[in-house]
Amino acid sequence: MLASINQMIVDQLGPMGPLMVIGGIGLVLILVTLPVMLKKTPEPFDKIKAQRDAYSTPTKQGLRMSSKGGASDKLQKFSTFLEPQNAEEMSASRMKMLRAGYRAKNAVQLFHFAQLVFGLGFLLIGVVYTLYAQTQGDVPTHIFVLSTIGPGAAGYYLPQYWVQRRAQQRTEEIVSGFPDALDMMLVCVEAGQSLDQSILRVAKESRAGYPALADEFDTVAQEVKAGKERVMVLKDMSERVGIADVSSFVTTLVQSATFGTSIAEALRVYSAEMRDKRVMRAEEKANTLPTKLTLGTMMFTLPPLLIILIGPSVHGISKTLGGG
Repeated sequence: MLASINQMIVDQLGPMGPLMVIGGIGLVLILVTLPVMLKKTPEPFDKIKAQRDAYSTPTKQGLRMSSKGGASDKLQKFSTFLEPQNAEEMSASRMKMLRAGYRAKNAVQLFHFAQLVFGLGFLLIGVVYTLYAQTQGDVPTHIFVLSTIGPGAAGYYLPQYWVQRRAQQRTEEIVSGFPDALDMMLVCVEAGQSLDQSILRVAKESRAGYPALADEFDTVAQEVKAGKERVMVLKDMSERVGIADVSSFVTTLVQSATFGTSIAEALRVYSAEMRDKRVMRAEEKANTLPTKLTLGTMMFTLPPLLIILIGPSVHGISKTLGGG
């Protein structure tokens, strides 16, 4: 019976038919058992807490009902597998997502879920391609391994590359807009507004050109308005952004508030320093431009020039030798 089934599969799918069937059955079994393995058993204390919250205030009930059935709750069931269990690793992952601009509560879980989905999806594509290539002819072992594991590894690291790229773009945007924001803040403070009002105004005015910087200032303004201590809010901003210029700015404001010096004077000095640093960065890019253009000049300018100068002579010599 097994021999007849095997022969039928070979007749339908070719010599690699049994391997393809076994691989498909294994994939189906993985997809079936994966939800069971990722299912998180509810804790007894969570049931007691849910029963207690059932008699909470209407506001809390409304918030609970609005979030019920959302993506965050669905991913929360698999939090054991979709987020680091170590507190330090979890803080580092959350900080990385914040610096990339992802402020959602379940951003870390979504990141690891994307790694899982892309890794398994690209791995499946690699397996299908490898099996198809095997049916067309013999495939070397190293090509077989690379075409199977390579797409899975690429899919796994694709979300990580995306987050790093977003964080880099966001850092460049904050560095570019920070001097203008300081100048605007200085104008607001000298016009008679408080520091909190000037931060809120800067967040509003800079949103069109530098939305990442506007989000950071808006977060600072909202946290101060909620009652959090300003020094702690500024330090949190410095840690969240991770830029040396912003850290120095926060240190300047904290020292100005601690020693009672003029905030406007501190902003004036620091904004002038930031303008000078922006000019220095522009000069640095301008100085590195000739070096970057050297390779392009050699590749696209020198060969045509040699053809124009030496081409006629080479053509004349070839004609002379041919005629002789």
